[in-house]
Amino acid sequence: MKKINSYNSRPLLFLFLICIVLLTTLTGCSSAKADSKIQITFWHEMTGPAQVQLEKFVNEFNKSQNKYTVVPQFEGNYNEAVQKILNTHGTSASPAVFQSMDISTSQIYNSGYTTPVQKFINADNYNVNKISAVARAFYSKNGQQLSMPFNTSQPVLYYNASLLKKYDITPPPVDPSYSDISRVAQQLYARSDKKVKGLSVEIYGWLFEQFLANSGESLANNDDGHSGTPTAVNFSGTTAMTTMKWIQENIKSGAFMNYGSGSNAPTNEMAGFLSGKLGMFLQSSADISQLTAGTEDKLGITYYPHPDGQKSNGVSIGGASLWISNDKSRKVQRGSWEFIKYLMRSQNQAAWQAATGYLALNKDSQKEAVLQKLYQKNPAARIPSQQLARTVPNNTNSGIFMQGLIQERTLTQTAMEQIYDGKNIKSSLQDAEKQMNSYVKSLNQANK
Repeated sequence: MKKINSYNSRPLLFLFLICIVLLTTLTGCSSAKADSKIQITFWHEMTGPAQVQLEKFVNEFNKSQNKYTVVPQFEGNYNEAVQKILNTHGTSASPAVFQSMDISTSQIYNSGYTTPVQKFINADNYNVNKISAVARAFYSKNGQQLSMPFNTSQPVLYYNASLLKKYDITPPPVDPSYSDISRVAQQLYARSDKKVKGLSVEIYGWLFEQFLANSGESLANNDDGHSGTPTAVNFSGTTAMTTMKWIQENIKSGAFMNYGSGSNAPTNEMAGFLSGKLGMFLQSSADISQLTAGTEDKLGITYYPHPDGQKSNGVSIGGASLWISNDKSRKVQRGSWEFIKYLMRSQNQAAWQAATGYLALNKDSQKEAVLQKLYQKNPAARIPSQQLARTVPNNTNSGIFMQGLIQERTLTQTAMEQIYDGKNIKSSLQDAEKQMNSYVKSLNQANK
C-alpha cells in the first residue's frame, strides 16, 4: 500500500516542480521586462511649482508607455546647468535630454553636442506648425529646429487696475506706446500726492533687448546673428537712446521708480507693486501666478510698450528649450524625442501654463478647459498668450544668435544703472558698446 502511494505521488511532485519553474521564469521575465525599459536621463533647472508640475509630467509619461523611463534630475540654475552639460558630454554622466536657457542657444549649437530635433520632426512628419512660430524661431538656425521651446515667457506690462480706478485714471491701452505709459504713471504719481510711483523698469538686460526687438532694431549685426556670426553690437542706436531718455526723464520727475540693481531689485519691485506703492512694472509673463495670489486687487496686463509713432514689432521670448544629446544611442535619442512630444501635447501645455504661468506653446491649448477656466477667473491672463500669437517672427524679434550674451547683459545693465542714476545716456551706452565689441572680437578669434 505504501509502495502504491509513493508511486502515485511522483506525478504530483513533478507537476509541483514544473509550476515552480514556470513561476520563477515568469517572474524573471517580468523583472527583465521592467529592467529592459530604456532609461532617459533628463536634466532641468525648474524649482517650486514648475518643478512639481514637471515631475508630474515625467510620472505620467512613464506610466503612459512601457518602453522608456524618464529620470528627472535638478541641476541648479541655468548657468550651472550649461557648464555641467558641456563638461560631461561624451561621458556616462551626461543627460539624454536637457533644458537649456534661451541665451545659451548659440553656445549649445556651436558645441556640436546635440542632435537637432528637426531630425525627428522630419522622421515623424510631426506638425510643428502647432507650436508657436515666434517661440520656435528663437531656437532655429537655417530653417532647422535645433531644440524645442518649452518653458516660455514674454515680457508684459502689469498694472494695478484697482489702484487706477481709485484715482480715476484711465488704464493704458492693450498695445501701449511710451506716451501712454507716461500719462498713467504721471497721473498716478500726482493724484496720490506722490505716495505711489507710476512705473518701474528693472535694470535687466533682457528688458533692454526687448525694447530694441519691439521697435524692430537689431542689437547685433548680421540680423542679430541670424544671417551670420555677429561681429559688432548696437547699444546706442535710435531706440536705445529714445527708451533710456524716456526712463531717465520720468525717474527725475519722480513718476518712475528706480529700485536699483542686484538680486533684491526685482523682489523689492514685486513687493512695492503688491503693497500698492507702485502702479505698473515691466516683467515676465511667468509672474502672473505670483501676482494673482499675492493681492486681492484686480490685475491688469498689456503688451510690451513701443516707441511713439511706430507700430510694435513684437517682442522675443524668454525661458528655455529642450535639447537632445548626440552622445547617446539612437534608442535613447528616440525616447528623448517621445518625451518632448509628450510635453508639447495641447493638454499638457495648457496644464503647464495654468500651474506655472509659462505660456502654452501648442496653439490647441487655448481650447483646453483648464485655460478657459483660468481666463474666466482672470481675463487679463489671456493677454500674454495673445501677444505671443500676434507676433510674426522676424530677425529682430527671434532672439539674438550670438555667444557671450551673459556678458552683453552685464554691460547693458551697467549702462542702465548709470543712466538711471542720471549720467549721460549716450556715453554710458557707447562705453558698454565698445566693451562688448572688444569682447565679441576676442570671442570670434578664439572660435576660429
